[in-house]
Amino acid sequence: MRSTDLVYISELYFPWIDPMCRKSRKTKQAADVTITSHRTECLPSQRRPLKEYSFEKVREESSFSDIPDVKNDFAFLLHMVDQYDQLYSKRFGVFLSEVSENKLREISLNHEWTFEKLRQHVGRNAQDKLELHLFMLSGLPSAVFDLTDLEVLKLELIPEVRITAKISQMTSLQELHFYHSPAKVEQTAFSFLRDRLRCLHVKFTDVAEIPTWVYLLKSLKDLYLIGSLNSENNKMIGLESMRELRQLKTLNLKSNLMKIPTSITDLSPHLIKLVVHNDGTKLVVLNSLKKMMNLAELELHNCELERIPHAIFSLSNLQELDLKSNVMRTVEEVISFQHLKRLTCLKLWHNKIISLPISISLVKSLESLYLSHNKLESLPTSLFNLPKLRHLDLSNNSIVVIPPEVGFLLTLQHFAISSNKVEILPKQLFRCVKLKTLCLGHNGISVISERIGHLTQLVHLELKGNCLDHLPAQLGLCPLLRRSGFSVEDHLFDTLPLEAKESMSQESNVSFAGV
Repeated sequence: MRSTDLVYISELYFPWIDPMCRKSRKTKQAADVTITSHRTECLPSQRRPLKEYSFEKVREESSFSDIPDVKNDFAFLLHMVDQYDQLYSKRFGVFLSEVSENKLREISLNHEWTFEKLRQHVGRNAQDKLELHLFMLSGLPSAVFDLTDLEVLKLELIPEVRITAKISQMTSLQELHFYHSPAKVEQTAFSFLRDRLRCLHVKFTDVAEIPTWVYLLKSLKDLYLIGSLNSENNKMIGLESMRELRQLKTLNLKSNLMKIPTSITDLSPHLIKLVVHNDGTKLVVLNSLKKMMNLAELELHNCELERIPHAIFSLSNLQELDLKSNVMRTVEEVISFQHLKRLTCLKLWHNKIISLPISISLVKSLESLYLSHNKLESLPTSLFNLPKLRHLDLSNNSIVVIPPEVGFLLTLQHFAISSNKVEILPKQLFRCVKLKTLCLGHNGISVISERIGHLTQLVHLELKGNCLDHLPAQLGLCPLLRRSGFSVEDHLFDTLPLEAKESMSQESNVSFAGV
């Protein structure tokens, strides 16, 4: 039977099928045309092999020795065209080896951070030194090494810092900061840093991030280490030996120490200042301090100390002791300070001290005493038998009465008792004629004595926050006092005689340094 007969029979007995068949035939014909067209387009690629793209010439002419050869991949070529980026550093790099990618990233970094752009970011810091602070870059731009007058370089959150021999051009550089920025140093660069670097700050998450070359900087004078020195199971992580740091004068540890690292004893012949800021971790073992015989300044902040550590009493050369922000309630141990003949400054501020022992008067060498932010309610009269005392800060306590013996402090230049509960000022206070700063603010004082005119060296006076209704005209007898140094409500200032107000409103050429 012929095909035409089959078509005739189907149309005769199954007339409803015919429209569907015709539609199906048309669909098939369209598909055949599409496939034929696609095959025609693909014939050239079927007749020849994939082309190999070689970068041999690029490898010879550049430092990219590991650029791989690649086959002709349409997606690869299309990606290069559509996603073109300067130097291909962000897109093209994914098709190369890791080393080549890093080099392309380095070229991109140097292209963006030119000498001119870096120079725009250089400024003077609080110490009036030329400083550059770079933040969250992929690396260290090579043009940094051309900033030959730079004194301070701060690098923060830079994952890979490479210091090359070019750093030897930076003859003014004395201070480096690495904040979560691991640094690798070439040998020539290390030799330069070893002989020239004076101050180094390293902020880390893990102690392993501290470069080992840090402990070999023989000319370093100040070292600041900021980060955890305790493991998760509370075991102490030791620092490397510090015996090569022969010039180190200041060691600052901002961490979570449970004991003073034994390695600091390597520094005992020359370390002058030790600072431990402990973020509330209890410092338990301080025996290593006993060997620091040349220590002149010691700061133990936020160490959860309940008493003054006995190890401190062995530091015969100690001049300044700062025990700020601990939890001391009593300081009976101050009697032992009488043996520290050079101790001139004692800071017991921001604790919970409720009373002072009578023996405080035995520390005759004291010139500065900081007792602010405690829980003192009264003062022993013996406190005012310190003949050399120049600076006394009792602010932010609950003191009600200033003993008249305050008049014995004839060398006193700075007296602060603001934010207490004082209502009456003893007349003996105005015998302290060397006072330059007098802070009486935020008490319950209702009258200021006319004797305040005896304080002819007064430069700063704080009276704001009291119960005053007028000011004595004798304030006009304080020739160095200016309105800018006088903290008082405006309506009270207006009660002064016109002459006194005009005198205080004049600009002053007197420079004053707080004691």
